[in-house]
Amino acid sequence: MTETPASAQVQKMTLAKALNSGLRRAMEDDPKVLVMGEDVGKLGGVFRITDGLQKDFGEDRVIDSPLAESGILGTAVGLAMRGYRPVCEIQFDGFVYPAYDQIVSQVAKLHFRSQGKVPMPMVIRIPFGGGIGAVEHHSESPEAQFAHTPGLKVVACSNPVDGYWMIQQAIACDDPVVFLEPKRQYHADKAEVDPTATPDPLFTSRVVRAGEDVTLLAYGPMVKTCLTSAEAAAGDGASIEVIDLRTLSPLDLEPVFESVRRTGRAVVAHEAHTNLGMGAEIAARITEECFYSLEAPVLRVGGFDTPYPPARVEEEWLPDLDRVLDAVDRSLTY
Repeated sequence: MTETPASAQVQKMTLAKALNSGLRRAMEDDPKVLVMGEDVGKLGGVFRITDGLQKDFGEDRVIDSPLAESGILGTAVGLAMRGYRPVCEIQFDGFVYPAYDQIVSQVAKLHFRSQGKVPMPMVIRIPFGGGIGAVEHHSESPEAQFAHTPGLKVVACSNPVDGYWMIQQAIACDDPVVFLEPKRQYHADKAEVDPTATPDPLFTSRVVRAGEDVTLLAYGPMVKTCLTSAEAAAGDGASIEVIDLRTLSPLDLEPVFESVRRTGRAVVAHEAHTNLGMGAEIAARITEECFYSLEAPVLRVGGFDTPYPPARVEEEWLPDLDRVLDAVDRSLTY
């Protein structure tokens, strides 16, 4: 990434605008960066993340693809092999499965299979999670399936500042990155984005609220829920430390271990159902590394072990403040 002039202005942005600005800066910095996907050009994407990019960079660099996710990813593989840095948009999380074969069989393996001779610099943007009242296949949390696949990097932004910087860092990475974007946060909150700031490295987690009694871990859409839960718990005298994991593969758990050794308790929250989810791996790793510091078992909060429900009842399915605080209470009473 090239340096931004010091005269660049700090702006208040939504996550959607921050991602758009990050994509724009990456495309300005490197003419090999291409954006491709369904409706990303003239429409600007269904969530307007790519709004205006085709107008400014042309149809050769912002490509409206056919309705064929496998074709999008297969084409991107060829482009990456020829030195380009394709950024593929999967319109909704549930639409990624037609491309799953390309991602796990080709994208994730080519660098290893070629003994390092064929890099695969590619970003696969996936709006994920629920909370928008969408129809079937439009609200999924498939992150564990990609984090389980060797050869893929998986990250999840949770706020506009991270969205702006992490998309640029992912594009600059020489490994394929599955980039998860919490769709219910796209237009929810604004934050000040300083394009001259020094961002945190891409594959790192971060403490976003200090506390002493329980370590609460989350990523993507659940970070806001956990921060709200910690604020509510403070009114009852509980001090909760919240960590935004940010990276799911590789996991950056040193800040987590440091926190848990101090608090003695940990709760992991994610929207995906709990069975074999990210929380299971994180709980296992915490138990291995912090066993003698734990005052209670590591607890998990997630969606129920059912397919994602109809929109009318999704709020009953999604983990909320009450379910997070119930897990915190259980941890504190062991």
